[in-house]
Amino acid sequence: MRGGGAICSHCRDFDNVIKPYWQGFSKEWLEKKIAFIKEECKSKPYDCILGLSGGVDSSYLLHYMIKEYDLRILAVHIDAGWNTHTAKRNISKLTEKLQIPLHTIKVDFDEMRDLTIAFLKSGVANCDVPQDHAFFAALYGYAVQNGIRYVLTGSNFATESIYPPSWEHDAMDSIQLRDIHKKFGKEPLVTFPIVSFFDYYILYPKIYKMEVLRPLNNIKYGKKIAIDTLAKEYGWENYGNKHCESLWTKFFQEYFLPTKFGYDKRRPHFSSMILAGDMSREEAMRLLESPAYQGNLEEDLAVILEKLDLSRTEWEEIMQTPKKSYKDYENNEELYQYKKQYLDKFFE
Repeated sequence: MRGGGAICSHCRDFDNVIKPYWQGFSKEWLEKKIAFIKEECKSKPYDCILGLSGGVDSSYLLHYMIKEYDLRILAVHIDAGWNTHTAKRNISKLTEKLQIPLHTIKVDFDEMRDLTIAFLKSGVANCDVPQDHAFFAALYGYAVQNGIRYVLTGSNFATESIYPPSWEHDAMDSIQLRDIHKKFGKEPLVTFPIVSFFDYYILYPKIYKMEVLRPLNNIKYGKKIAIDTLAKEYGWENYGNKHCESLWTKFFQEYFLPTKFGYDKRRPHFSSMILAGDMSREEAMRLLESPAYQGNLEEDLAVILEKLDLSRTEWEEIMQTPKKSYKDYENNEELYQYKKQYLDKFFE
């Protein structure tokens, strides 16, 4: 990290790789793209769909794309069973005031519960994979099924340009998801949204020509400005740290990861904001002095265990399971390397 001492590898990667790439995303390009989308989709019900979680990034993206460009957006919310009341209220406030349609896809929570417990028992660090995979698999699948080519997401470099690869593995790795479920799951995944490697990397983008756009990379974007704007315009409510609009993600990031693995996700999130110029290093260090978990841990743990149908003893056993790497399970790395080496060239 910068700050008078040596520059870490993450900052060097940001300066040498991410920043030059990011600077290639201009607002002018975005405006031309939107004009193209509007022309192409003028005879269709919608120009695009937008994955809306109730979090700051997707909420601000929805606000900006309608206020600035008057896009005909269908908001799609994936309810994986972990929504906080704050997230629900934020979604309602935005969609009602902006007068846009909202389509909610509800994930079967029995299957979500079983898969989440399987990941917890597997010993891998990224036990948020079931929720993340469901979000994107359901969103992209809905777009393809309904002939909607353009998908907008709030993913952005300003708040998530840095993340240690050793802390997690690709949430879209359906090979690993199925392997972990096979080894530790109990219930069949009948309706759970899963996107295969072929669908995700070839069928959707290459054959169906689905495009995933991240417009926050094309505009001047910062978390503080976004929160202030949303609060003023919609009465949008802040829920704390990044991604904590989900009860499970809050618990996973603020308790499970720091306690079992020693990973504090505030560090990469704050580091991303520092490099984007949206936070000072001094402010980040001050915030890191506070405990990682914000809220009543015992009350939240009781809710988590009730929803997962786990006893306190079973939870303690999970916390004591040996830590594992994603490489201890089947994964998509070989296929991904094959894609980069051969398939990407074939589809150029």
